[in-house]
Amino acid sequence: MELSRTRLTSRKLIGLDGKICEVVIDMPASTRVIMGGMRFPPRITRIGAAAAVLSALLVGGTVTATPAAAAVGSICYSDLPSQAHDTLDLIEQGGPFPFEQDGTVFQNREGILPGQSSGYYHEYTVITPGSDTRGARRIVTGEENQEDYYTADHYESFDLVNYGC
Repeated sequence: MELSRTRLTSRKLIGLDGKICEVVIDMPASTRVIMGGMRFPPRITRIGAAAAVLSALLVGGTVTATPAAAAVGSICYSDLPSQAHDTLDLIEQGGPFPFEQDGTVFQNREGILPGQSSGYYHEYTVITPGSDTRGARRIVTGEENQEDYYTADHYESFDLVNYGC
């Protein structure tokens, strides 16, 4: 009996070699149902991707990887600009924030951050010295503890803040 097959795409990931790639998994549709309800927190995305690849291979699927345009990187807390530290402190305290847009829902229209339901992410301004506007720098928070992303280029790229380095 031939199982119906479906093609799943796990979007932008950083491979074990540090290169950005897009993992495409082709597996039986029945496996997709089993895996469909699983969610991988950002800190274990690589483990989750490896588990998905292993599952595909165990059930006779195929796996291919192609270069992707962008992915979430990582940045040590100590490497953030001091203004980002100030913003993270304000978030921890619950404000007050310098701009009325701070704390609003971030829609993730760029699709760079892991896909989540609307309202999962919120954005906050990181002050840019010398700028008359909000500038391009932001902290975007997720609902998980210490799930904070920094962008210096107005959502073109994101780095997950690593508090352990």
